[in-house]
Amino acid sequence: FVSIPLLRTNRSLVGTTTDVTCVAAWADTSVVPPLIYAVMGTSREIAIGPVAVVSLLLSSMVQKVVDPAVDPVTYRTLVFTVTFLAGVFQVSFGLFRLGFLVDFLSHAAIVGFMGGAAIVIGLQQLKGLLGLSRFTNSTDVVAVAKAVFSALHDPWHPGNFFIGCSFLIFILATRFIGRKYKKLFWLSAISPLLSVILSTAAVYATKADKHGVKIIREVHAGLNPSSVKLIQLNGPYTTECAKIAVICAVIALTEAIAVGRSFATIRGYKLDGNKEMIAMGFSNVAGSLSSCYVATGSFSRTAVNFSAGARSTVSNIVMAATVFIALEFFMKLLYYTPMAVLASIILSALPGLIDIREACNIWRVDKMDFLICLGAFLGVLFGSVEIGLGVALAISFAKIIIQSLRPQVEVLGRLQGTNTFCSVRQYPVACRTPAVQVIRIDTSFLCFINATFIKERYQPM
Repeated sequence: FVSIPLLRTNRSLVGTTTDVTCVAAWADTSVVPPLIYAVMGTSREIAIGPVAVVSLLLSSMVQKVVDPAVDPVTYRTLVFTVTFLAGVFQVSFGLFRLGFLVDFLSHAAIVGFMGGAAIVIGLQQLKGLLGLSRFTNSTDVVAVAKAVFSALHDPWHPGNFFIGCSFLIFILATRFIGRKYKKLFWLSAISPLLSVILSTAAVYATKADKHGVKIIREVHAGLNPSSVKLIQLNGPYTTECAKIAVICAVIALTEAIAVGRSFATIRGYKLDGNKEMIAMGFSNVAGSLSSCYVATGSFSRTAVNFSAGARSTVSNIVMAATVFIALEFFMKLLYYTPMAVLASIILSALPGLIDIREACNIWRVDKMDFLICLGAFLGVLFGSVEIGLGVALAISFAKIIIQSLRPQVEVLGRLQGTNTFCSVRQYPVACRTPAVQVIRIDTSFLCFINATFIKERYQPM
């Protein structure tokens, strides 16, 4: 039930608003990939489907190649091609045991990237929240802010803002109640669905759409046909698609594995990263052939799965079946659903993406990691998604090189009553061994580039 109201909201992040028949295409991502993962996946709790961050990443990068408003057919072709290639890359990572590539995108980089993406996504929802007609496809905060201020001069109806804010408060309130009273966790889980039902009924009863309230209107019911013919592996944009696919594949895998391992640790079992890559890869390959875009593990829906007591991948089959029934029989009921409610559903999920506490913890533990986090955050916020990732990776590699060139050389002492040696700088009570200098070089990369530095540090000791 959490996935149903998000069918349209996640699709809106990808940007094909010019073609109303695409709604089900993005909804298919909650049907086909979960079924494949249920057969091949190893995580018992993870819920597969579209997520906001991957949607934003895919949208921002593909729109730089083809404008969906100008050529929606080519845009969809590129999206499905990117999804197919992303799945192929993910399967390759798993088969050749290249899971270490995901580790280059550090936890600090993910925290900064998610925070920046959350703010950009939030600003883009102002279009639906205010009922604006004109907006920008850019993802940097400056361009979005300019679009908002310029669009405010256009006619807009305050009813959109009232509806959006009312249901945003409702969703956040139910989430607070669900956290405070554990037995009522289901209330926060169904609050997005309740918001859609109540707002749709209210708009229909009051005919608010005739008084300026923006609604979805035409909605394509059922699953979309196969997209096999739309995938182009030898077209003029193949190189661009491959570049985008690599980035999407890594980001999607990073999020899925992080979510899966988090809940696997709680339940006390180990998650095989390489098997997860293969399962995610085949899910996206199959999805690309059936009008889906890049799917991954959703933290919010996985948390609901966990709270509901999910113990196997069958939960993905149940979710896919529920979404399929909704697509076949209930999509036409969303005709009067206000756009402001869809914006409020997305906005309600964004606070969980901005982890200020973790950023502060990174600052206390490692200043260089905090610089990586800050670089990813500012890069996404004021540049683009790929700039943010590029800055984070550049600083990460710089950190590795600096630590290799200038490794820490620690003097060790023995803790009294034990055979444990530790740094005398961190543990002043540790006793040095008489006539023997015990040191530790904090690097596994000893070679000519740091030999002189280590020698200079060791001689004074």
